[in-house]
Formats: sequence, structure tokens, C-alpha cells
Amino acid sequence: MSDQIKHECGIALIRLRKPLEYYQIKYGTWMYGLRKLYLLMEKQHNRGQDGAGFVSLKINHSKGHKYFKRFRSNKETPIKDIFDKVNNRITEVEQLNKNLINDISWVKDNIDFAGDLFLGHLRYGTFGNNNIDYVHPVMRENNWKSRNLVLAGNFNLTNVDELYNSLLELGQHPKDYSDTTTILENIGHYLDDTNQQLFEEYKKQGYSNIEISDLIATNINVKKILQESSKHWDGGYVIGGLIGHGDAFVMRDPWGIRPAFYYYNDEIVVVASERPVIQTVMNIDVSKITEITPGNALIIKRDGLISQEKIRKSKTIKPCSFERIYFSRGSDKDIYNERKKLGELLIPSILKTVNNDLKNTVFSFIPNTAEIAFYGMVKGAESYLKEIKKQKIKKLGNKITDDDLDKILDMRPKVEKIAIKDIKLRTFISQDTGRNDLVGHVYDVTYGIVKDNIDNLVIIDDSIVRGTTLRESIIKILDRLNPKKIIIVSSAPQIRYPDCYGIDMAKLNDFIAFRAAIKLLYETKQENIINDVYRKCKAQQHLPKEKIINYVKEIYKPFSTDDISKKIAQMLKTNDIKADINIVYQSIENLHKAIPLNNGDWYFTGNYPTPGGNKVVNTSFINFIEGKNQRAY
Repeated sequence: MSDQIKHECGIALIRLRKPLEYYQIKYGTWMYGLRKLYLLMEKQHNRGQDGAGFVSLKINHSKGHKYFKRFRSNKETPIKDIFDKVNNRITEVEQLNKNLINDISWVKDNIDFAGDLFLGHLRYGTFGNNNIDYVHPVMRENNWKSRNLVLAGNFNLTNVDELYNSLLELGQHPKDYSDTTTILENIGHYLDDTNQQLFEEYKKQGYSNIEISDLIATNINVKKILQESSKHWDGGYVIGGLIGHGDAFVMRDPWGIRPAFYYYNDEIVVVASERPVIQTVMNIDVSKITEITPGNALIIKRDGLISQEKIRKSKTIKPCSFERIYFSRGSDKDIYNERKKLGELLIPSILKTVNNDLKNTVFSFIPNTAEIAFYGMVKGAESYLKEIKKQKIKKLGNKITDDDLDKILDMRPKVEKIAIKDIKLRTFISQDTGRNDLVGHVYDVTYGIVKDNIDNLVIIDDSIVRGTTLRESIIKILDRLNPKKIIIVSSAPQIRYPDCYGIDMAKLNDFIAFRAAIKLLYETKQENIINDVYRKCKAQQHLPKEKIINYVKEIYKPFSTDDISKKIAQMLKTNDIKADINIVYQSIENLHKAIPLNNGDWYFTGNYPTPGGNKVVNTSFINFIEGKNQRAY
């Protein structure tokens, strides 16, 4: 994705099912779980670079010793920063007495992070920018173990206002207005309630307070707590949690919007946001990894018992297609094949744009994340040429010569490495002209492989969001090669609507497809549609989210996808660009053909899986008209 957007988050959970001594003997280190956590987080660094953190919890730890330890960082390399702190502590102990670091009994009492249970998180900021207070895991602390709560998640809720107000109605005074704080206090309230109910029940039965604490820890119903607290959540979420006495959970939204996978054996339980990460870290076959069912929670009791429990009734399942197009690692076998298919299915549209002239067309990709779709695009071009070769050979029949055959067999797509991301330039010039000049040098190009004013240059990207990087950088550097035509190909359809379930795409005016549609409405004297949509949006602004309709779809109705693509091409071509510019987008039909299971497409179609989505797009349009540069939820 040439336009960088902040997106998603990543979680990692490790539960050791054996005593630390077991890992010391079998693997030569009691840090086995900690090292697995580090690998899980590092392998998911693509999911969040604004911050990172983890919590370590010791189960059944002796009284008087701290059993929680949290490390968080919002520095430039947050994963490195938090694990440097761990390594510094180990170095400190080794310098004091090398034998101590291998003395398990001493380690348990003196090394904070020598835990049985770990919850890690990679963060991309939406709420709260990059303030350290918003870096997960977040904690709700208490002197009673079973009232301590730690949360980390990949989520955005569309109805934070409703949930926040429900906390106020309970008499709470939340310290902050955000989905993270709201969920923490929401679950925390029901955790407190459950603790109190169990305390009163066991007290009536004559148990002492000390006995009651252990009984609560054994019998607390995590499933019920999650069922009660999540009744009114609207959004996409995977939320991991630890309770101080040792229970843990990872819960997934009932629409299946956000992904979560797990693996366990008799030694360990592992949960992560992406499947190949677990494959790599645990060196296991994909068949051993299970996806958490939408609406379910994986619950791990303090005694190590594992179960997957239904928390919310599954809704219409709409997993995020952007996970497959761009966000998740392409090393997953299914995602890899899906991305290739996305590229392959674009070939008919590309051929139309270059008038089937593959002889004078060069194929490449930018940025590196589009490489897999590029392979698929090349495969599609090869399949097209294969048919052409067959026809030529059949036509020549017995008259074919070796020279003829060589010429036919030599027909192949022209594939080249065109753009190279040179360095990460830091913008030290504040004026727009100076900034744009710097941005124009983020990439460099390979000269001499495009025939001047003859070759078409086809460049595939994962998606086109804002178009800023294309306009200010990529198209300018491609134009230096003097192609006849530059065709920018998006493996994703036009992004037309805000996302509100984890991706930071909440402002309509950020989308070049939306800006193009608005321009077309003015150019075709149909600006009355803009006013009508605004009036309809304002009329339903204060309705319950369940009654709100997505009227923003009417902005696009007068125009075909090609109309909008042509307008985008015009908007991306500056006066100094010599080549013709064309934009080719993936179709919605081909998106679903390539990615049949992850069919969540609301950013392309406006068909939101939850009522809160319509509320967000409604608010976003009002913000656009009223000139409010703010998130719509």
C-alpha cells in the first residue's frame, strides 16, 4: 500500500502448562515461554509499530511477592525496547551471580517476568495517538487477585458513546473516553460483580475470607462475565485478557471481522492474530492450528484446562478482506494464493487498457507488499500469451519453421524491477514545496529498461487509498522513464467508505475515490445530490444506530466504476507528467472470487456488518460537509 495507513493491532498470548523447572530441563532455559512470546510479537510487527507491551503473570505465586509485571514502550522500536529491559535484568543478575539465573526457586521469587502466563500486544494508534497510557496491555489493579484484570486487543468499537454512558449510569467515573478504557471498565464491572456474588455465597456457607479467595479463583465463571459485558459491543474485536489468579481468555467478535488463531499441546497454549506466525514460532503443521470461532472465547483456566466457549451468537460472518489483501503476512498459504489470484484476475482489464499490446508493455510492482499480487498478474499475462501462441502455431500448421517456433515461444510478458525504495527520508523542511521534493525521492527507478514513448508501464499496488504518494512521488518517478502510458493497478477495489473496525480509515475526504465522486457531481451539475445526502444524514443523526441507513451510497450512484477511475487518473496527473495516466481497479466480483471466505467488503461497498458501521459513515459525511477534520467514532 503506497499510501501508509495505520491499521489493525496484533496480540500474542502464551500459557505454560508445566512448571518452569520442566522447561529448564527440556529446553535448557526457564525463559522458554518468554522467548516464544518475543518471537510471536516480532513476527507480527507488521501489525503495529506505534507501541508494544506485554504482561507476565505468575500463577500460584507465594504471598507477599508481586505476581504481575508489565513492560510497555512507545519508542521508535518498541519491541526491541521492552525486551532490552528484560535482557538488561538478566545481565544484571548474571553479573551479580551467574548461578542465580539458573536457580528456579530464586528466579521465581526475584525475577518479575519469570511467569507462567504472558499477554503481548503490538499497537497502531487510533484513539489517544501514541501516548504511553494507551499502549496495551492495560490494567485494572486490586489487592484481591481475582479482581485484577489485564486486557490487550485488536479492536475498535463503533458505539463507545453508548457504552461510556452505561458506565456513567452505573455510577462509575471512567478516567478516559476511549474504547480501550470503556471495555476495561465494562469487563471489570462484571468481574467485580461476580467476585462479590461468590464472596457473599461462600460467606453464607461459613468459609473464611482466605478460603473464599481460593474458592473464587477456582470457580469464577469467565464465560458468564464475558457474556454479560459484551452484550452491547458493536465493532470488530479480538480481546485477550488475564485475571490475577491465573485465568485467561481471548474473545472474538461475532461477525468474525478480526482474526485470531490458537494452538496447544501438553506444554503450552499459544494464541496470535495470524496463523503462519504460530506455524513458524512453534514449527508445526498448519493443520494443528485452530481459528477461534466468531462469537467465541478461548478460555484457559488457572489449572490449565482449555475450552472454546460461545459468548455471543454468531452473526452474518464478514471477516475483513483487507486482512487478506494487505495487512496479514503473505506467508500464510491461503493468503498467498488469494493475493496471486487478485493479480491474475486483473489481466483482462489491463489488456483492455494497453490494447492487448503486451509486446510493448512492462510489468512491475510497488511497494514490496504488492509483490505476490504481481506474480499473479504475470501468471495471468502468461496464460493470455499461451493462448496466443497456440493459435499462431495452429495457424502455421505443417509450414511452421524453427525460426517461427522460436519467435512464438519467445513471446512472454516483459517483467522488470522498476521501483526501489531507497531510504526512509525524514522531512525536515516544513514548506509544502520542499516537502514534496523530498517525497519525490523516497523511491528510485531502474533506468534504461523502458523504451522511450513506446512502452506502457503497468505497476500494481495493493490498494489506492488517498492517492497522495502516487501523485507526489510514484507517478513522478515513473514518468522519468518516459513511458508512453503509466497504468496504476490496484489489487483492491475502490475504497469508498470509512472503516471503523480496526483500520484507521475514518474520514471520507481521505479517500481519493470519494473526492473523485464529489468532483464528478459538481462537474455534471448534480451537486443537489450532495445536499440531499447531507439532509438525510442530519435527519438521522440522533437515531439509534440500528435505524440509520447508509445514504452516502447515493454519492456514487450516478457514476460507473470506470467513470470514477478516469476522474482519479485526472486528479493524479500533475502538469509536469508527460505520460498518459490510467487507473485500473479490482472489481467487487473478482475480489470475492479471489477471496471467497473473507467477504467483508464494507470499505468498498458500504455494506457494513454491524449497525454501528452505518452510524459511522453517516457521521463521517456530516463531518465532511461541516468541515470537521475528526474521526467519526
